[in-house]
Parts: sequence; structure tokens; C-alpha cells
Amino acid sequence: MFMKKKTTTSFLLWLLIVISFIWLLSLITTTPLKPQKDDHHNSTEPVMDTCDAYNGTWVRELYNKVVYTNATCPSLPESKNCAKYGKESEFLRWRWKPHGCDDVPRFDPTTFLDVVRGRRMAFVGDSVARNQMDSLLCLLSQVEIPIDVYKDAEDRFRTWHFQSHNFTLTMLWTQFLVEATERDINGSSSGGFDLRLDRIDANWSSKLRRIDSIIISSGHWFFRENYLYKGNKLVGCTFCSAPNVEGLGVTFAVRSAFRTAFKFLRSCDRREKKLLIVLRTFSPAHFENGAWNGGGHCNRTRPFSEEEMMSLSGINWEIRNAQVGEVERLKGSGEKFEVLDVTKAMLMRPDGHPGTHWNNEWMRGYSDCVHWCIPGPVDLWNELLLKVLIQNKTKRV
Repeated sequence: MFMKKKTTTSFLLWLLIVISFIWLLSLITTTPLKPQKDDHHNSTEPVMDTCDAYNGTWVRELYNKVVYTNATCPSLPESKNCAKYGKESEFLRWRWKPHGCDDVPRFDPTTFLDVVRGRRMAFVGDSVARNQMDSLLCLLSQVEIPIDVYKDAEDRFRTWHFQSHNFTLTMLWTQFLVEATERDINGSSSGGFDLRLDRIDANWSSKLRRIDSIIISSGHWFFRENYLYKGNKLVGCTFCSAPNVEGLGVTFAVRSAFRTAFKFLRSCDRREKKLLIVLRTFSPAHFENGAWNGGGHCNRTRPFSEEEMMSLSGINWEIRNAQVGEVERLKGSGEKFEVLDVTKAMLMRPDGHPGTHWNNEWMRGYSDCVHWCIPGPVDLWNELLLKVLIQNKTKRV
């Protein structure tokens, strides 16, 4: 009896081991090695080392695990200080989770400053580009407070220097990247522009000497009545109803502007020979029930799911694909182009804008559903930027 019981026990133990092994093997063979991409996210090769970290979703964290707060950033703009103006902190409890990848590492300011030691970086773009740079300043100031070197009269062109790391950070303001002249009607501003799509905007392009890294972006200023010129000839317009003028659409204008900007950056004799050019893709707005000047608001309190996000794509993905397409045209050109592809992640964050939680004394009653709270989802852009810089530095070694 004893031997029979022992044999039965051994057999059951062996059987349990075999079943466990088969179960583990099934997990290994059925788990995809590469992230699945949705049909809309269909352009450039992944910037990250092993997977597409730009294709994912937002997951809720139990606590606000932020690198800084609105109280610990000395350079935080009032217009992005959402906590000060009453925004609840729930929007800070969400973390970007790529599909099939490890989590994007939380931003490490010490590592970033080590990577960019001795370098000069410029953000080229509009107020959303400034939004990212302000986020970066807050993140880096947890390690070193920079010296404020330069500020123009309109606070559009700025320069800071991190003395301990010999790192210079510059904002080069441009609404369209290309030459633009505001249109007047009877001596009053119309809000629209004449855009010379084949001429670069000298306000930023003349200031590239010694810059070795550029984060370039644009988009929101194209959503107005603009008249488009090439070779001194009017070729069309956006949001216009002028007779005998073809409506060419925002995507055409954006694509043309980036093509001109990238052509300039490739041939510019004022640039550094080892210039790194990082395209930051279009960051969507989330106005609901009207435009910014028509009662539009952004009152949501949680991120969109991927399913909800897909119904909102439209023009946002068209612009993103046009921008990335211009980078893809330059593959094999010998230039160092990278893509900071934030469009999908930010489409899913209608809760991350200031909305009415900003110092809008001069625009009372208007919601800001274009820019992003600081701290907030915009900090993800700089987490991803750090990974791009590390990867690029590894390639150079």
C-alpha cells in the first residue's frame, strides 16, 4: 500500500510539472513580440530601440508620481499653472503605457543634463513649442536653476543657460515656419496671413549658429483664413471664401511649410554640421461645443479610450501624417532626423488642458483647450525626447 501511494503521488507531481510547462510555453508563443499598430498610426519607423513607444494608452496610477509640482518650478508660466487656478489633480494620475513595451521611464533631469552637456538646443515653433520648453525647464530646474540670458520685448524669443552643464536652451518663435505677413482690412488686423510657402521665416532661421539640436513643430496657426503663395503667385487659401481662389486645405499648407523648413535646414550654412533635427508631431486641441471664440470648452476629467479617440482623429492625423511624410522623404539623405510622435497620446488627453483654469484676465470667459497644464501630459514629450537623445548619442559613439 505504501509503495502504491508513493507511486501515485510521484505520478501526480510529474503530471503537474508537465501541465505547468505546457501552460508557460503557450504564454510565450502567443504573446506578440511586436506591438500591434492601429490603422491610423502608419508612418515612420519607431524612434525607440525595440518597439513603438508612441502607440499605447493611458493607465491610471494610484498616486500623483510627478517629478515636480507647480510649487517647485520657479519658471512656471501663470497661464499653465492649472493647480493654482483650481484644476483638480485627477489629470496627473495617468501614465502613458505603450503596447507591448516597457513603461516609458520617468524623466530623470540629471540624466538629461548629462546627455546634453556642452550642447545648444532650440525649440522652433509657436506657443505649443514654448509649452514643451516650459515643461522641460520645470523638469530640469529640479537639478539646476538656469540663468535667464535673454528675453525679447514680447517674450517670444528666450534663452536660458545651465552653467554647471554648459547647456543652452533657446526658444525661436515662429507661427508658420515660413514667411508670413498679417493681412489688414481697412487698417485693422484681420487675423489672417499671407503665407509665402517657399520662403523660410528669417526670424528663426537667422539664429541657428552654434545650435546643434532642434525640436521643430507647427500647426495651429494654419487654422485660419490664410492666403497661400508660391513664387509670388497666389495658389490657394485656407478657410477663405474669396472668389476664384482655390481652397487647398490646412494639410496642404502644413506639408508645404515643413518641406520648405526641412529643405532650408539641410542646406543652411549657418547650422552645425552634426545638427539633430527632431520633428514634434501635431498636438491636437479639444474644443467641444464651439470654437475657442464661440463658447468652446474642454471640461472632461479623464483620458479618452483608444475607441473614443479614433472618432476624433480626422484632420489631426492628416496633419501628423503630412509632417512625418516630409521626414520620410529625406530618408537616406544623410541628415539626422528623428520623430517625436505625440499625436496619438495627446489626442487621448482632453482632460490635460487648462480650460478655464488659467489667469485669463485679458480673455475672461475663454477656455484654453490648445495648450497643456504644467505639470501634466506635456511632460511625456520630454520623457520621450530624453529617450530620443540617448538613442542618438548611442548612434554617434
